[in-house]
Amino acid sequence: MNRINTKHLEALERANQEIDAKIDSISKSRYRLHYHFMAPTGWINDPNGLVQYKGEYHLFYQFYPYASSWGPMHWGHAKSKDLLHWEHLPVALAPSESYDSGDVTGYGCFSGSAVVDGDKLVLIYTGHVDGNLPQQVQNIATSNDGISFEKYRQNPVVDIFPVDGTHDFRDPKVWQHDGKWYMVVGTKKEGKGKAVLYVSDDLKDWTYKGVAAESDGSQGDMWECPDLFPINQTHALIVSPMYGTQNEKPFYVIGNMDYDQGIFTQSTSRTLDYGFDFYAPQTLVDEKGRRIMIGWMEKWLTKMPSQEFGWAGAMTIPRELVLEGNILKQKPVSELADLRFDYKKLDALEVTEKVTVYEQQEPVSEISLDINLNETEASLFGIQLRCSADGKEKTEILLDLENKEIVMDREHSGCGEKGISKAPLVMKQDGTLNLRIFMDTTSIELFVNDGEQVITNRIFPEETSKQFNLFTKGGKVSVNSIESWKLDSVWN
Repeated sequence: MNRINTKHLEALERANQEIDAKIDSISKSRYRLHYHFMAPTGWINDPNGLVQYKGEYHLFYQFYPYASSWGPMHWGHAKSKDLLHWEHLPVALAPSESYDSGDVTGYGCFSGSAVVDGDKLVLIYTGHVDGNLPQQVQNIATSNDGISFEKYRQNPVVDIFPVDGTHDFRDPKVWQHDGKWYMVVGTKKEGKGKAVLYVSDDLKDWTYKGVAAESDGSQGDMWECPDLFPINQTHALIVSPMYGTQNEKPFYVIGNMDYDQGIFTQSTSRTLDYGFDFYAPQTLVDEKGRRIMIGWMEKWLTKMPSQEFGWAGAMTIPRELVLEGNILKQKPVSELADLRFDYKKLDALEVTEKVTVYEQQEPVSEISLDINLNETEASLFGIQLRCSADGKEKTEILLDLENKEIVMDREHSGCGEKGISKAPLVMKQDGTLNLRIFMDTTSIELFVNDGEQVITNRIFPEETSKQFNLFTKGGKVSVNSIESWKLDSVWN
């Protein structure tokens, strides 16, 4: 066995032993989610390497098993047959080499992607070491069984940032087109975030093509986790932008990709998710032809109450991306319906002032509301979820009809971060609005009109806060129907 694999195996063994020692106690700890993916221990951030391999979905992720705060990055690993029930697998990558390991904490196997090459599963990732010149390089690791990975002996496969970028040069996303491999990597230069493009015949020797896309000056000065992919007869680019030291909301761009020139021409740009807790999403195409996206359901530099219990971070529910015109809709994957039980339905509610829908709404649930906003004189329609009996604790979803905004207010949502999320309020042509809400123990994901707008936030209310209320200001609002289901746990 060569030196690289020996060092790597030793690092992997240490990480897996740490997981084995803590997994049972952490799985029973406070704030654990019921149907969202979480790491078995420690810290989790970006989803990596989303891929379907030999009929199973694989999810890799940025992972630090030794503490509930960020540390030298490993790649955690899990697989699933249905995108919901995940089997934790041994850690796939651990820092072990000069290009991904160092003497201080600023190093690791940073984000990247996975592709199937023949019978092999190949990971492409950024190695980061503070103080190295360059400090970020691109590497590969391969597996014959989808579980054990060997780092390529000639890593890094891209050992220097391009002339159009800087030492911030990370998060490779690879796909295949007309028999060639293409890779976009996030970087920046002169105050503009960029996605630079490479091409290869074998995943090992890469040729620089140039800047595929860059910020127009308002889209961030560093682009992280770029994901460029074909959809319908066009292409979409998803980017997680940084502005100075602040991480901002990921956005998508619809446009045309010229593979010969290596240039993606932007046409339409929109915010992907208006919530606070959505970052670094990644997509895959599955065997059914669906474009599936999963994001990190957390945010940098925020209060994370679960850290007290030895873990932090989770993933969003999987979302199918569907392009309608220039709008990239996000639809919760159909498999989520398999978790439903205890169905309830209410029809034709006339809401004036305040109505308690359920005194005890199950916190782990899905709720769908069809709201008729025709001819209403109301200035505001509100939904209160996870509300305490005295009304002091609550998460509110507000339809601000005067300012044409949909708002999620978590100023009184418990012990986590505060904040108010806002998205444009766009009704259907018939004047109705559909809200589909997925609640878990410490999260809420709102899908408006079939996923035209989405808001994702973490909330940390008391377990006893379960009341579900509706209210209006300035007039009456008709609610055509309210459907709700309890959702089963995927971790039993």
